[in-house]
Formats: sequence, structure tokens, C-alpha cells
Amino acid sequence: MKKLRVGVIYGGRSGEHEVSVASAASVIKHLDRTRYEPVPVRIEKDGRWTLVDRAPTAASAAEVIEQARQAGPRTSRARRETLIVPHESDDTLLTIDRLTGAEADQGQAVVTGLGLDVIFPVLHGPYGEDGTVQGLLELASVAYVGPGVLASAAGMDKAVMKVLFAARGLPQTPYVVLRRREWEADREAASARVLALGLPLFVKPANLGSSVGISKVKRAPELAAAIDLALEFDHKLVIEAGVPEAREIECAVLGNDDPRASIPGEIIPSREFYDYEAKYLDAASRTEIPATLTEAQVAEVQRLSLEAFEAIGAEGLSRVDFLIARDTGAVYLNEINTMPGFTTISMYAQLWDASGVSYTALVDRLITLALERHASKQRLRTSVL
Repeated sequence: MKKLRVGVIYGGRSGEHEVSVASAASVIKHLDRTRYEPVPVRIEKDGRWTLVDRAPTAASAAEVIEQARQAGPRTSRARRETLIVPHESDDTLLTIDRLTGAEADQGQAVVTGLGLDVIFPVLHGPYGEDGTVQGLLELASVAYVGPGVLASAAGMDKAVMKVLFAARGLPQTPYVVLRRREWEADREAASARVLALGLPLFVKPANLGSSVGISKVKRAPELAAAIDLALEFDHKLVIEAGVPEAREIECAVLGNDDPRASIPGEIIPSREFYDYEAKYLDAASRTEIPATLTEAQVAEVQRLSLEAFEAIGAEGLSRVDFLIARDTGAVYLNEINTMPGFTTISMYAQLWDASGVSYTALVDRLITLALERHASKQRLRTSVL
């Protein structure tokens, strides 16, 4: 049987670039070579797509982050740029090999099609997980892993996500949305509106993941600095009321029309909350899988995970995050991640491994789901004539 060529797109123009590199390394390493041929495509931090000569090697996000810090900004211009064809084509992705010497002076290049059967966009954050790349892939009419344009966009924008959750009646903590223009126009009035939620508060960029730019505010004088930090990453913020002594619970979802929820797991952060440092750089943070929950709490977390998945119209995969009040046991839906971290030690993979689905089987299942969804779309009419 012919091997399927799987384009693994990673990197991206976001604060989660390094996490994406680590995720892609794991995906490429665990693709079944008897069935799939990986084709790594890297999106640089300046947005250029390049066909790399060597795939990223499996490493933790912490190692990738440290390598990036030591290497500094990438300035060299790759010769093998990759472009996507924004319409149905036999060669969805093309690579451009820029020639050297006199040929380069004449602007000559060799253009080659990559012949991809399916794409695994292992991209986290804006310009990748937010529906932008998914839109390109829809225009190109190529099968791809993960939720579509609408679900990806809604899953990235925490403000929109919360509106969809509320419309479905899902339990959430009180929150406000704050935009840059409101903050710059009248800091005092904006602060008063936010502080009406009570303390502590969590200040978050609306369109980012991996806890980038998030701060916990325990005292009113800390609020301005937290808002200024978050506004470095996004023009719109979501500010949430904190849950006292909250437990952080996560659940993985897999499937298209008939999704399944994994057993839940618990994050036990080394810091006051599970911020970027605690997630990727501090080895003292740990997980507990399965989480120590009552049968009723497990059932509620799984039910709400599937409800959240359906609320945004997700397909393929998502990880759903919860807060459970330690004193009352109340379960609050926090957010959904449509392309969660994907290393072998990431929660999404660990939760499915504990639920009986190995990492290699998980990757295989996601590719199958992508191909099934694409085949279903191909049966739809695109013309009334």
C-alpha cells in the first residue's frame, strides 16, 4: 500500500513557536513509517514557510526554549521556501529552491510540488491554531488534522469562546472583556469595572495559549501592570474572577461526529498557578492521572468536555480545562484548546495513553479522522448548476 505523505507544519508566528517545535518533533518521531512519510514544513517567526532539510528532533519544550534563547533570532534566509496554493490542486504545497550564482542573479528558481495527502498543522497560538492556517487549507481543499476554521477561531478567542459556552448553559466563573482602547482612554474607569469582579483575578490575552502573558492579581495595585503585560500580546483581554484554592483539571476529547472523552487528569503546579514557567521550564510541576475525583465529578468533567467540544463545533481533537473549587467541589469550565501541546509528555497525549490509546495510535487516529472529514466534505455540492 502506498504510504501517505503527511505534511507536518510547525513553528509559527506566535509566542508559542518553541512549544510547537517540540510538539512537531514528537509527531514526526511517532508516525508509523510503514504507513506514513512525514514532510516537515517550518513556519519561521517572521511568517515565512520553509521546507527543512532535517526534521526537528524529539525534545521537551524546555529544551527547545533553551536552544532558542542560546541561538538568538534567526536571520538567515532559507533557500527552500514553501508556498501553499489557495485552490484545489494536485500539488497543494509547492517548494521553491532558490538557485545560487548567476542563475540567482536572474531570479531563477526551481518549483516542486510536495504531493501531500494530508496535513498535520501542529501549530499553537495565533496565525496557526486560530483558523488562519485552517482557512488556507480549506481553500486548497486538502485534508488536515484538527478542528476547522470556525472552531479553531472560537477556541483561540477566549471572549468568543465564553459567549458560546454561556449560550449552552455551561458553568463558568464571572469575567469581563477589556480592550486596549478602553484601557488607554480611561484606566481608572476600566480598573473599577474589572475590580468589581473581586480579588483574586486572572488577566489573560484573549488570543493566546500556553499561559503566555497571564498574571494572577491578588491586590488592586497589581492590576495595571498585569493589564499592560497582557496587552503586549493582544489588543483584547479576558479577566476572570479566581476560584479559591482551585484544582486544575484537564480532559482530552477525540473524534468527529461521535467524540469520546478521556479520563480526567490534574495539574499540580510548582507555582501559585500553572503559568508559562511552571508548564515548560520548572520540573517541579507534576500531573496526576487519573485525577483523584469522585465518580460524579469524573462524569461531570467528561460530559462538560463533550459539551464544550460541540459548543464551538470542534472536530478531531481538543483538550478541555476546568477549575474545581476545593471547598465546594463545584466544577467550572475554564477553556478549550483546539491544538493542545502534543509532545509525549503533554497532557493530551498522557490522558489518552492512560485511557488506552498509545501516542502512535493517537496520531494514526487523528490522521484517519482528518481523511474521513475531508472525504465527507468532498461529497458536498459547490454549485447549483
